[in-house]
Amino acid sequence: MNWVKYFYIVGLLLNLQFLEAKEVLRMSTTTSTENSGLLAVLNPVFELKNNIRLDVIAVGTGKALRIGSHGDVDLVFVHAPAAELKYVEQGHFIDRTAVMYNDFVIVGPASDPAKIATVSAVDKALEAILLSQTPFISRGDDSGTHKKEKQLWQQAGLKPTGDWYAEAGQGMGAILRITDDKQGYTLTDRGTQIAYAGKVSLKVLFEGDSKLFNPYHVMAVNPATHPHVNYDLAKKYIKFVVSKQGQKIIADYKKRGEQLFYPDAIH
Repeated sequence: MNWVKYFYIVGLLLNLQFLEAKEVLRMSTTTSTENSGLLAVLNPVFELKNNIRLDVIAVGTGKALRIGSHGDVDLVFVHAPAAELKYVEQGHFIDRTAVMYNDFVIVGPASDPAKIATVSAVDKALEAILLSQTPFISRGDDSGTHKKEKQLWQQAGLKPTGDWYAEAGQGMGAILRITDDKQGYTLTDRGTQIAYAGKVSLKVLFEGDSKLFNPYHVMAVNPATHPHVNYDLAKKYIKFVVSKQGQKIIADYKKRGEQLFYPDAIH
């Protein structure tokens, strides 16, 4: 018997069976949940549990919210509270639920040319980067991270302009690679930073300010506004990610011994 051919056929049949799952759940989410690798361990458990296929669109949070507001997905999983609440008030989303949190950090070259590791507030860290004119790579994509970055510059009373400041319009993983190439600074969520720690030489140089808190929420697309969405399945996913099983998967997900996200549901 040709065992290679046998296992190929078995694998093909299994894939076909999976593709023919009774239902499909469509979700738009931020690149940080995807780049961190979390969804690759969280979502398959839900798929197998419910015999469904989960189609994920990983983009910046701003775009993920717009996709959801158009009814092109069934739920969203994002991290930009102020923007989320605006869409909820407009009637696009319901059942907004806290799932997990981590924080934002500023990473840069080990040499730390702007000396931000010696300051105690994020406002001062950004001011030091601006004064040093060291390259700063911004997401520039209306993502949750980009929204947070713009908020931080504004709160610090600073306007980042000049050749040293670049808006790349890329996902978090790509931004970390670009920042590494430029030996500059960037703001990143902790989860993606940990996931990419072995792929880039960047170091965490500023952390710990309360302004850097980074909560994630999941929301169902409102079936009253978009009747065609799979609201029942979206509710099942929300229930799953905040269940003891879902929260344990999130808590147990680590890279090189470091925890990327912390459960935010109360049991």
